[in-house]
Amino acid sequence: MDKIPMTEDGQKRLIEELKILKTVERPLIVKAIADARSNGDLSENAEYHAAREKQSFIEGRVAEIEDIISKAEIIDVSLLSGSVVKFGASVTIINLEDKKESKYQLVGEFEADIESKKISVTSPIARALIGKKKGDYIEVSTPKGITSYEIKSVRFK
Repeated sequence: MDKIPMTEDGQKRLIEELKILKTVERPLIVKAIADARSNGDLSENAEYHAAREKQSFIEGRVAEIEDIISKAEIIDVSLLSGSVVKFGASVTIINLEDKKESKYQLVGEFEADIESKKISVTSPIARALIGKKKGDYIEVSTPKGITSYEIKSVRFK
């Protein structure tokens, strides 16, 4: 069984999502299915079919989260240190073309969230950053072509 690297925060968010799915979403969908069944003929009952489809999605997501959690290898980022980019690092990079500065934390695949500036260690930019240190340059293939960056800082929270 392959382990899935994950931060403690990422695990907590998945556990919270699982709790909501099991304690809030499941009971709501069971009630919706029961209500739709009471409307008679199920073959042409759009509410029933929509509720069953949502139930299928919820059960699939519950199974997926349970699988991820069972394979999770929790990495305490607060115990990490050093100057080399690795899982958990917060990295500030500068786009050499437009001089725009960006900061990202490298996290597990299932906790990546670009709005929170958390990128998956399996993403192209993270793979290019792994093993590098402050002052190093990287090139990343993007839909717009090759983009070059300089690593401004590497920190562990």
